Amino acid sequence: MAPTLTRQRRAPAGDAAKGTQSGPLPVADPGPRRSRRPALVAVGVALAAVGGLTAAYLVQQAGHRVQVIAVAHPIPAGKVISASDLKSASVIPDPALHPVPVSRSSDILGKAAAADLPAGTLVTDTSVRAGQPLRAGKDTVGVLAKVGQLPAQSLQAGDEVHVVSTPGPQDDKAAPATRPSTIDAVVLQVGEPDANGARVVDLAVNPVDSPVVASWAATGRIALVLKARG
Repeated sequence: MAPTLTRQRRAPAGDAAKGTQSGPLPVADPGPRRSRRPALVAVGVALAAVGGLTAAYLVQQAGHRVQVIAVAHPIPAGKVISASDLKSASVIPDPALHPVPVSRSSDILGKAAAADLPAGTLVTDTSVRAGQPLRAGKDTVGVLAKVGQLPAQSLQAGDEVHVVSTPGPQDDKAAPATRPSTIDAVVLQVGEPDANGARVVDLAVNPVDSPVVASWAATGRIALVLKARG
């Protein structure tokens, strides 16, 4: 009886060398992707809308200007304001500012400046004061006051002062002391100091007293005493 032969399949050489079956490498499953939260998307849309509205408002405000009253040139305190003292200015409305609009010019004209107003100042209701100007019915006398003849505290328009006649160097020092002569006045304007610190002070004085004050000022025998304010 002839022997039975059995055939065996040989594995490929590459597979035999590796000892493993070939095939695709496994890939890890990343899982389902996380979707953005609807609330965050809504917030982003809202912020974008607010930003757009803000930008539109700023552009609109930049183009919206109003005409207000400004000072054309320096105005000293106490001066009655006329049309030549004022000019119009175009400004963007600001809640922190309260300039008087040009349409209300009549409320400013004819009133006195409440303080020194530099050129370019925007006029407000507090820039002027109602009532008669300081010099109404008064004479104006300019007095050159040197250092020591007026207070170190700065005088302002509207301040009430005593104009005092001071003794001269040739007066008899042995004579009995007498009360110095004084005249009441109101400060209209204070000039800038010169190289020696002297200032010219304009005073509103009763017409009957103005010649006396002028003569005192001419001799330099004068002093200004500030009355208590308030």
